[in-house]
Amino acid sequence: MALPGSGLIRFGRAAARASVVAPAEVLFALPTPVLVIDAVGLVTDANVAAESLLNLGRSAVIGRSIAEVIGHPLDAVSNDAPFTAYDLDISLPDGREKQADVMVAPLPDRPGWRAVTIHGRAPSHLASRRLEREGGMKSAVGAAAMLAHEIKNPLSGIRGAAQLLEATADADSADLTRLIRDEVDRIAALIDRMEGFTDTRPVTVEPQNIHAILGHVRDVASRGFARDVVIRELYDPSLPAVLGHRDSLIQVFLNLIKNAVEAMGEAGGVVTLTTAYRHGVALAKGSRDRRVLPIEVCVIDEGPGAPADLAQHMFDPFVTTKRSGGGLGLALVDKLMTDQGGMVEYAREGRPPRTVFRVLLPRVGGKK
Repeated sequence: MALPGSGLIRFGRAAARASVVAPAEVLFALPTPVLVIDAVGLVTDANVAAESLLNLGRSAVIGRSIAEVIGHPLDAVSNDAPFTAYDLDISLPDGREKQADVMVAPLPDRPGWRAVTIHGRAPSHLASRRLEREGGMKSAVGAAAMLAHEIKNPLSGIRGAAQLLEATADADSADLTRLIRDEVDRIAALIDRMEGFTDTRPVTVEPQNIHAILGHVRDVASRGFARDVVIRELYDPSLPAVLGHRDSLIQVFLNLIKNAVEAMGEAGGVVTLTTAYRHGVALAKGSRDRRVLPIEVCVIDEGPGAPADLAQHMFDPFVTTKRSGGGLGLALVDKLMTDQGGMVEYAREGRPPRTVFRVLLPRVGGKK
């Protein structure tokens, strides 16, 4: 005879068994990149976070040696004891260099097999750099507003006076008055660019097709300042819509491509535009204000890059390596990205090294 409630007990046990999560499900859901390697160091499995880090699909990672995947063979690591390497410089298959904590743990049921987890420092590092720059940006806004007001008004008077002198001047003097007008116009144009920093009105962001924006920017650049440069496009067509301001994004990418063309100089070269989806990148401004930025757009050039002493200050106002530059182009890019909740970073990556400006944007419907 069945005991009272025994059917309920059997049902509860069956439900519990049905609700057990398989280890593979946990592996693939982890936000931390995980690679499983066998006794000879070949990758046998990889989770979604590892695919995102390596920019390779799982099928393309499986069968590769761990040395090829992260730049370290792990030969010195014991197969039967856990091991952690902090601040390890790793080399990814596409040439990117990163610093990460690499943890290796044995799989008890498979002799010689190990699980390798990679804890990157990039997201928190990017966020801290972003916060450091915001203080300088606020100072630049105040300086730009003051200078625009104090300088631009008298410039119009100087230009008008030069025009009056030119009307009655001889040929030699006319050349001097034209020089005055040209220099006044150049300074006025610089002030116009500085005034871009003084606009603190909220930006209206809407769903945007990032590839349509990049296509428009490519067409504009190819018909103008980049007519003698090859622009290569490597896009992920499956990307969702980004959340941004169309005109500001066009200005951002025009500035970055122009910067890339100027950096390569007369020798020319190739400017590469790439798009990708990156898991785990977020911008935090405190415990409650956190924005996920999974859409990555890179503008890559073959120029020499910035000097080491300026690399950390690329987006500061009035910092430039160009003799004819005002040091406002990249600062304006940084402000435009900040205004719409994104961010931009500079890096030297690959073999041989190339200059990478990485723009990170929120996606439509993304969680904060």
